[in-house]
Amino acid sequence: MEYFRMAGVSHIVGAGIAGLSAATALAAKGHKVIVYESSRHAGGRCRSFFEPSVGCRIDNGSHLMLSGNTDVLTFVGRVGSERTLTGPGAAVFPFVDLEERRRWVVDISKGYFPWWIFSPQRRVPKSSPIDYLKTYKLRNAKATDSVGDVLDDGSAFFRSFWEPLTVSILNTPANEAAASLLWDVISQTLCKGADYCRPLVARDSLSQTFVDPALSYLEKNGVMVFYNARLRGIKFLEDRAEKLLFGSQQIELKSGDNVILSVPPKIASGLVPDLKTPSRFHSIVNAHFKLGEMPKKKGLVGVVGGTAHWLFTRNEVVSVTVSGADDLALKSSNHLAEMLWADVTQVLDLFNVSMPANRVIKEKHATFSQTPEQILLRPKAKTQWENVILAGDWTATGLPATIEGALRSGRLAAELLHV
Repeated sequence: MEYFRMAGVSHIVGAGIAGLSAATALAAKGHKVIVYESSRHAGGRCRSFFEPSVGCRIDNGSHLMLSGNTDVLTFVGRVGSERTLTGPGAAVFPFVDLEERRRWVVDISKGYFPWWIFSPQRRVPKSSPIDYLKTYKLRNAKATDSVGDVLDDGSAFFRSFWEPLTVSILNTPANEAAASLLWDVISQTLCKGADYCRPLVARDSLSQTFVDPALSYLEKNGVMVFYNARLRGIKFLEDRAEKLLFGSQQIELKSGDNVILSVPPKIASGLVPDLKTPSRFHSIVNAHFKLGEMPKKKGLVGVVGGTAHWLFTRNEVVSVTVSGADDLALKSSNHLAEMLWADVTQVLDLFNVSMPANRVIKEKHATFSQTPEQILLRPKAKTQWENVILAGDWTATGLPATIEGALRSGRLAAELLHV
């Protein structure tokens, strides 16, 4: 492969969401950018592909976003894909409890004052306004507190509200997940009312919302993306990176050049001397079921008391997500499909429907474990090397390891270059 060598070039290593965020932000400012991706495709874990077993395109994983995710909205606006995000016009979240056989809808009101918590029809059954006002205990949580330490009072409300909310946001069990990190999200969304809490999902696919438009944007702006380009090492001299080592290829970094490393933490720590990164991870399990027709009950549904955590319906495909799924990920795909299909039949009232064609996807290192201890290992974007910057949802963004966090990390990395 042949690489351009230009003065003042930003070399972005990794074309995942964080890398694409940094690349498009820099390209928007007219900066010279080259992107290197070790695999054959961009997007990292946030991508879509055609799955023969179900006969259609599916996402590698299902992702729920919110209208208060400012970096998501900025990114799709930049690359022109804002119309591919869809969701209800209100901040409504349907839930079903499979153990207690009941359904409800969390319906968040507009404005900063939480009028909705005073309406039994808009909140979790058997909950009271005081249950929700305890949310503000998170604001005063110590750095060492877990969500369980702050909010677990042994109530049914914790099981029906905080446990599913925590594991879906932090991909970490509530009794381990950092309370401070959950507050960072809640304070920017739930506490601001419906305008910041409307659920958003990719209308067609993750690739069509994030990856394909970003690649088109980069191409239009003269940015080259090289695939199958694995960075093997970095040669440092004094306080800066001097060369990027791609096997037999070496890229010399001239004065004014810089590197944005948008790679997984384990890879980053192997490239950058003395870099400490999160060392524990949690799995996410996703399953996609191809139905013969669109189910009568559709859209987004949260699940309590089952194996599944969230159901997403898109056209004739029902996608199931289970976060914090370390134990589940050890099971066979066939076993997982049966377990999750059992939940789907109850949630969507498909009791007489046989399990259809499906695909189970296990992400065994989906995110780092977002505990108080592991959060301390998140590095800042700026490294000790003057021309090396980090990007990724595992860096110290102040947000969890989500699409929003990944996009923010890329934007922050680009801003560090002062362009």
